[in-house]
Amino acid sequence: MADRVFVHIGLPKTGTTYLQGVLWDNRDVVRRDGVLLPGVGHREHLWAALDLQERKNLRRRSPRAAGAWARLRDELAAATGTGLITHEFFCGASREQAQRLVAELAPAEVHVVVTARHAAGMLAAGWQEMVKNGGTARLDEIPHRKGAGSEFSWRTWDLHGVLKRWGDVVPPERVHVLPMPRKGEPADRHWRNFAGVIGLTSDYPLPERAANQSLGVVQVELLRRVNGELEAFRGPTDRGRWIRGYLAEEKLAGQPGEPFGLDDDLVADCRQRSERAVRLIRRRGYDVVGDLDALLVPDELPAQRLVSSVSDAELVDAAGKLVAVMLADVREMSGGTTSRRARRSTKTAPAS
Repeated sequence: MADRVFVHIGLPKTGTTYLQGVLWDNRDVVRRDGVLLPGVGHREHLWAALDLQERKNLRRRSPRAAGAWARLRDELAAATGTGLITHEFFCGASREQAQRLVAELAPAEVHVVVTARHAAGMLAAGWQEMVKNGGTARLDEIPHRKGAGSEFSWRTWDLHGVLKRWGDVVPPERVHVLPMPRKGEPADRHWRNFAGVIGLTSDYPLPERAANQSLGVVQVELLRRVNGELEAFRGPTDRGRWIRGYLAEEKLAGQPGEPFGLDDDLVADCRQRSERAVRLIRRRGYDVVGDLDALLVPDELPAQRLVSSVSDAELVDAAGKLVAVMLADVREMSGGTTSRRARRSTKTAPAS
């Protein structure tokens, strides 16, 4: 068994895709630094997180999804040195499921790595991610969503709850909390903090821009409403490829947009959650790498539009632009442009 295993459990929307992209793009360098990244790719760690939580219908994701946790565990059992597992869906595990993970990795020394941000940023980014993945709930409905099985709820977004569950089964000196750097800090700070905890010392090439693009307030509200009509796009592949990939990040993210914010009630809720999380971190003495105060909701948030302020006229305008670019795609995929060009060439070609 590996001597130590770092389990990076998220939270979602805390630079996880960025960090994981660097890891998987440089897996050989990670191994040369003495760290094993088990499995065949990012998706297997996602499956393992859901497998650990005994989610139903795993085979809808892939025939290989069931048993993914056991495969990663067995690969680590055959290894020496340091291992690393990383996916944000692990943060949804119950205390009992976290206990199972630690027990099945014994006698390895298990460390939990929690990348984090203040709750207001988490709620706004998490709701947008939910919409990008086919969600239809309004932003103001999110605080009332229940259930351990949802990746898009306070179950995975509330830092206090996640730290309570995982911190009850791992000693405090092995719980590493990495607040996301504030604006204005060096672009590579998040990676450097993360790499320092894991023990990655090589020079890693880093991407120049964020992995996930944000949508403007009009665009995210338009997507939310469109999602309600996409009954045939409910499978994981459809959601990932067509709703998130094609509609959201390829088309709507290209429209100019304004950032959105939270209403006063949501901000107050987020402020209480953030303060509770910071008190827990201080009380338990977790290892903090970064600025702990960055996990508190600022007294003054940037002026941003409320989603409720989006007008029907704005939605129609954004929808018109979306239809135009989609129609161009349909024409290109159907060979329409090429066919017309070929017909013009035929008409003007000299007779033989």
